[in-house]
Amino acid sequence: MSMSKNLSVSDNRSIGRQKRLIGDRKSAIPRLFKKGRRMHIEDALREDLDIVGILNEAEVPHVNSIDADGFFWFLGRADYFRVARDGDAIMGFLIGFLPGRPYDSLNYRWFSDRYPSFLYVDRIVVSPAARGRGVGRALYRDFTLFATGRVDHLTCEVNLRPPNDGSLRFHRSFGFVEVGRQETEGGSKEVSLMAMNLTVAAPHGQNNA
Repeated sequence: MSMSKNLSVSDNRSIGRQKRLIGDRKSAIPRLFKKGRRMHIEDALREDLDIVGILNEAEVPHVNSIDADGFFWFLGRADYFRVARDGDAIMGFLIGFLPGRPYDSLNYRWFSDRYPSFLYVDRIVVSPAARGRGVGRALYRDFTLFATGRVDHLTCEVNLRPPNDGSLRFHRSFGFVEVGRQETEGGSKEVSLMAMNLTVAAPHGQNNA
């Protein structure tokens, strides 16, 4: 099901514009993100889901493919689903879950079996047009603030097979450490299961990424 059929003409024009710019990294930054604007982190809206889906599919296999119905489910069930905005453009998004949610994810269940208090990063995606502007760190700082006082740990997984070296470096620099590994999807993937203890470590991520 496509969410765009419920949007206004102006919304669909904005979506079409961002689709074109996402596919053209060389021209996207000066055209899409205007100098002097401030990035805002805010809750995702239903009308954001088309662009969120496009950004997500561009990052497969580093994240799993999700259809429109899946993101609509996330919008109603995730404890944290926020986007980074620059004007009307979505620069990235992050989705997270607290324990005890009806979410059928092997990696989420791994942490549920071992950690009584955590906030799980299901996925973080940054637009190719916004790389290097600190979007990932801004989302994680907001995510950490959301988690502080609620849970003891932030948790996530990063692909080892196929490799996602950039994400590993990013999460290590932010303060995550590996606490386990597991294979998924019949052995075609192996992930590093990572955690950050909020009760002993101050939030990292002051540098841009």
